[in-house]
Amino acid sequence: MLKDLKVELSDEFNQNFQRKAFFSEKWKPRKVRKKARGSLLLVTGTLRRSIRSEITESGVRFSSAVAYASVHNEGAEGTRMVKAHTRTSKKGKTYTVKVHSQRFSLPKRQFIGDGEEVRNIVRDVVGDCVAEIDIELQKMLTLL
Repeated sequence: MLKDLKVELSDEFNQNFQRKAFFSEKWKPRKVRKKARGSLLLVTGTLRRSIRSEITESGVRFSSAVAYASVHNEGAEGTRMVKAHTRTSKKGKTYTVKVHSQRFSLPKRQFIGDGEEVRNIVRDVVGDCVAEIDIELQKMLTLL
């Protein structure tokens, strides 16, 4: 049963990257660089390929080794440090930008987690497995 659940949920979580949504809950679009390379959360495919699943004693566990996976999945707000760098204006004048902090707000773009659709998948997989067990039991009882 857990193997079937692992396969079904892995496929659905993978499909979330194509849907650009967590099932039917669409991800917020980019605010900056609307014509940035790639799709939302799918520029190189590293995040998508990093998702791993394992069967544990209590169920199926999904994880990612990519550091930014949880930030995208859960969203984040805070400040970050910007390194000193040079910048060139449209008129060609070069400026030096000092080290400074910058506030950021990254919206939640969930691709793995619990939700109504996940519970429906679990219910369907468990129902199918119970039906298969019932059929096997009936076959065994008729042989006796």
